[in-house]
Amino acid sequence: MSTEIEIGTITHYFGHLNVAAIKLTASLAVGDTLRIRGHTSDLTVTVDSIQIEHKSVQKAAQGDNVGITVPGHVREHDKVYKVAP
Repeated sequence: MSTEIEIGTITHYFGHLNVAAIKLTASLAVGDTLRIRGHTSDLTVTVDSIQIEHKSVQKAAQGDNVGITVPGHVREHDKVYKVAP
């Protein structure tokens, strides 16, 4: 069974781009698997790109505000978890 560690919160969802803005409380890297859960949200996504201030990065640190593409609708205040095998 995999372990989930909370690493942030959704601060905004850009529906026309399928991009979630996340305020990180822990580090994040391209290739990580995330689970986003809220009252009506529950989806899993593998991070294929991270953007900070419209620039692509490979890693982001605690305290960063990042954007990632997501396969479905997420909402503000949804929790973001890193899935560890």
